[in-house]
Amino acid sequence: MHHRQGRHVLGSSAVVSGLDVNSFATPGTPAERPPQSLSRNLSFVILDRVVDRLDCCPWGTVAGRNAADRWPHPTPSAPLYTPEERRRRDVSPWTLVQGVLAPVQFAIFLVSLGFVLHYLATGRGLYAASASIVVKTLALYTIMITGSLWERDVFGRYLFARAFFWEDVFSFLVLGLHTAYLAALFSGAVSARGQMLLALAAYAAYCINAAQFVLKLRAARREQGGRRGEGHGALGLSQ
Repeated sequence: MHHRQGRHVLGSSAVVSGLDVNSFATPGTPAERPPQSLSRNLSFVILDRVVDRLDCCPWGTVAGRNAADRWPHPTPSAPLYTPEERRRRDVSPWTLVQGVLAPVQFAIFLVSLGFVLHYLATGRGLYAASASIVVKTLALYTIMITGSLWERDVFGRYLFARAFFWEDVFSFLVLGLHTAYLAALFSGAVSARGQMLLALAAYAAYCINAAQFVLKLRAARREQGGRRGEGHGALGLSQ
């Protein structure tokens, strides 16, 4: 009796959600099935439906979302670089440029952050703080332009390549905040303190964006190390 009621409730849920539960049932008789398997698969499908409703990204293919990425049938994540993209990355002159500009920009950021915090705490050093933010913004423009050239060399497009799509999206927020600071500075429409607070918002976004790239580059290093390990294992060699 309890078993029939359970089937009736589950069947009602399937009708409401428009899903065929039987298509997600595990093989075997009801007594042999894991008790949570049907509800777990049903939850995956419902969550996937919700994500599909909320995901309004117009560049779904570029971002790597497709039917093969659905939860009920997980697939291994795509590698960050294909072998050809990795080869192009290694020979591109912009790879070295990016490798130099990234730590330089971070050093400029640290110095500028010190000037900004000093002004906010003491009310002195406005010129030094403002000049440092302008230098930081110019460094950001430079790394964005050279980064798009690097992306073109490696992935064949200037922006929003699959591997760095969300990093590029967030970079535009960072760029917008830095540009808003320049507009506030040269227009005089915002008080000096307001300009410094706007710069802090831009710097907070920059830190998040930098963390995105660091995590992505660490993933690329692990991926490359794993491939080397697989190659050594196939040859019977130790790493």
